[in-house]
Amino acid sequence: MIILGQTLLSDELYEEQFVCDLSKCKGGCCVQGDAGAPLTDDETAILVEIAGDVAPFMIPEGLDAINSQGFWVKDAEGDLTTPLVDGQQCAYVFFDPQGIAKCAIERAFEEGLIDFRKPVSCHLYPVRVTKYPHYDALNYHRWPVCDPARRHGKKQKVRVFEFLKDALTRRFGAEWYEELKEYIRYSFPERK
Repeated sequence: MIILGQTLLSDELYEEQFVCDLSKCKGGCCVQGDAGAPLTDDETAILVEIAGDVAPFMIPEGLDAINSQGFWVKDAEGDLTTPLVDGQQCAYVFFDPQGIAKCAIERAFEEGLIDFRKPVSCHLYPVRVTKYPHYDALNYHRWPVCDPARRHGKKQKVRVFEFLKDALTRRFGAEWYEELKEYIRYSFPERK
């Protein structure tokens, strides 16, 4: 376990290997599960603000879900999440010609229409952040849908924290990420 500032990181972030392999998983993390992507309070307001730019990339079922449920919902535990289509896929998903589930929000970002990439919880996956009063706990979420990513990460020799460099930097800052790299380099030299 690593304690870095106000964060507590599970060992799996630097022990496990992971690189998404969309050709194998088909974006399963966007279409499976029992709740939408976790959202922050700020992100709920952003979703309302960017709706017009994201809508052209959404599928009709996703638009219907948003029209009936709203741009965000509270799940069974009362947490803010993206709405789901028929209790399954995220309302903001679309499918590319190869049948891979992708994010309409991220597509609008890539097209230069918005400056919000996607919910930070999606960007950080397979890491989940749990907020506590005095720190954030970062834990690796192991899900069978990501088995191809673990195999691909092992082949590429890329650890979870390395794969998530952009997302971790986005959430915690460049200085935090550099401190994490240095801590791992000095504390676990065999894992450089």
